[in-house]
Amino acid sequence: MSATWRDLPGDPGLERTSLANENGPYVGAEQRTALRRFATDPALDRLLGELYRGFGPQRWWPAETPFEVIVGAVLTQNTSWRNVELALGELRRARRLTPARLLADSEAALERRIRSSGTFRAKATRLRAVSAWYLERGGLRHLRKAPLEALRQDLLGVHGVGPETADSILCYAAGRRTAVVDAYTRRILGRHELADPTAPYDALRTWLMERLVRSQAVFEEFHALCVRAGYDNCKPLARCTTCPARTPAALAS
Repeated sequence: MSATWRDLPGDPGLERTSLANENGPYVGAEQRTALRRFATDPALDRLLGELYRGFGPQRWWPAETPFEVIVGAVLTQNTSWRNVELALGELRRARRLTPARLLADSEAALERRIRSSGTFRAKATRLRAVSAWYLERGGLRHLRKAPLEALRQDLLGVHGVGPETADSILCYAAGRRTAVVDAYTRRILGRHELADPTAPYDALRTWLMERLVRSQAVFEEFHALCVRAGYDNCKPLARCTTCPARTPAALAS
């Protein structure tokens, strides 16, 4: 272990989750009852309600600890989750899924462990940067309590952390109400004629945050449902016939 970097004693970010779904452990808000309302905007609420009832609660981010969510959010940049799972498995077997242990790993070893995630040299550098930032800021307690927008701007200053990665970390690892916007989100909102899919990231994030119900479970399920719908149905060539949401007007004619 490096003499410079040490994990924070009692850091809740390293505590194993007690939650699980059919796919394994997940980090997120516990849902004891079904969600009944998603948004103040009727059209957005209808869309998310249909996806939720059709796909069921997604209950994720899939991870064993909040810090693993952070690692996964970096590794999933520009690759499939299957590739991320392989990389996380390598890190888990090597007992490297803590910030200090990642920083203590040699550059070559860390790159080798995450090779399956693609662009592994760049991602190794990003993992080191976000791990150092995490420790310097005081771990998960800081992420949970610091003013959201100032914290988000601070996180965006970390090498390799863009808006989607930052919001994924804050929403799922830290349990903060911030909307994650990805390519699936843009496609779904555009096809259902709810928002301009070409709008800047922060404009779409603001649009969503003004309309989503102020519930942590809603913010988490919103992004998870977009990913599920995008992966299963809302592809570049839409598969509307098997989607639980009504066919959008943009594709119905």
